[in-house]
Amino acid sequence: MSATRLAFHAVLLPALFAAAPAFAVPTLQAHRAVYDLSLDKASDRSGIAGITGRMVYEFNGSPCEGYTVKFRFVTQIVTNDNTRLTDQQTTTFEDAEGKTFSFVTKSFVDQNLEKEVKGTATKEAKGLKVDIDKPEKSSLELAATQFPTQHLVELIDKAEKGENFYETNLFDGSEDANKVMTTTVVVGKKTDADKTDPEASALAKLATDKYWPVDIAYFDDTDKSGEEVPEYRISFKLHENGLTRDLLMDYNDFSMTGKLVNLSLFDQPKTCPSK
Repeated sequence: MSATRLAFHAVLLPALFAAAPAFAVPTLQAHRAVYDLSLDKASDRSGIAGITGRMVYEFNGSPCEGYTVKFRFVTQIVTNDNTRLTDQQTTTFEDAEGKTFSFVTKSFVDQNLEKEVKGTATKEAKGLKVDIDKPEKSSLELAATQFPTQHLVELIDKAEKGENFYETNLFDGSEDANKVMTTTVVVGKKTDADKTDPEASALAKLATDKYWPVDIAYFDDTDKSGEEVPEYRISFKLHENGLTRDLLMDYNDFSMTGKLVNLSLFDQPKTCPSK
């Protein structure tokens, strides 16, 4: 799995490619969320005995100026043989129209830089062009798709309309930034807040907000084996303002949880400034 996809997911239907969304853009709250990570379960084949860690997700921007995400995913993984520290740091920018998406991800293992992927994806008439700067310069053409904030906007729109199942696709620059993922999304019924929710104290004034339970399965669009098995799944609670929490990340051989422990809400413009 790519940690960047936890930074929450975006897509436009191919028929809407290179056009503004055909639905109202919700007000996405600029915020910084901190999650504690822990192992949920692991198979014998995974060799994993324990996982602890922390995830920090910072979302800024608006429909006027575009959206910036800063994301850090740090885990200590205990196996039968050793313990290693992984640290993935990602910064992305998605323009206001959802036509360009720049990304840089640095992956560290035991504080040593293992890989850096940097590039820009641009929507063109026939699909998506990806220009990679690191680890080495290259370009590739991919199928028409969406970027992460668009996917989130679409998801909230579907949830508001009561649509509980749909399929779409996504490019988020993760891993080697060389593929589009197909996603199937299941949205549950809007649910009232629970006073006993363990994340309530971190939510503060948002603790009484309703939310939707969401499950997203990610499939490799380049996999032609015919096996309809997702690379991984993510379940979470989604708020109207784009906040996601109570994460369950399932990578088939093992799964982990992410519990919200701290939330900071940032000021943002009420309207777009006139040009």
